[in-house]
Amino acid sequence: MDVDTLVTQCIEAVAESQPRKAVRSVLDRALSGGQLARALGDPVSGLNLLYRSKDLTVLNVVWPPRMCLFPHDHRMWAAIGIYGGREDNSFFRRQGSGIVASGGKSLAEGDVLLLGDDAIHSVENPVRAHTGAIHVYGGDFFAVPRSQWSSESQMEEPYDVEAVRHQFELAERQSETTTD
Repeated sequence: MDVDTLVTQCIEAVAESQPRKAVRSVLDRALSGGQLARALGDPVSGLNLLYRSKDLTVLNVVWPPRMCLFPHDHRMWAAIGIYGGREDNSFFRRQGSGIVASGGKSLAEGDVLLLGDDAIHSVENPVRAHTGAIHVYGGDFFAVPRSQWSSESQMEEPYDVEAVRHQFELAERQSETTTD
């Protein structure tokens, strides 16, 4: 499967009666046999946009080694498919004016995770190599107001995509200078 086919199939899946499950099927097919990883080529850290509309966003998210992203929500369903490396998700739920931990899920190459529109999670790449994942969202990821929580204070604040991009850049630079 190539990138254009992936995007076309995701667009078609969003029109289904259960779009999240239909996207999961698309990701399952795309991840089989390593075809998608080859089609995407060399990893480029960050939130790499493959497609964006009001109903659908498809990102190629490449996590630098050992990167950890603070808790955040999406306010739309999401499907995450790992095509290389590993992604550890820690889940949270709202409690009072903050959030509390409520479980987690580790994803390895070939795994797909579905998230509801109320999910709050943080993400970590626990390995010493880049992790690649296709993230498919049931809406415009960049236009919907969302929240993030400081890892230290757990206080809710508006989601800041530029802060996220900066965190990717810092993690990439750190990985280039770390030799462990």
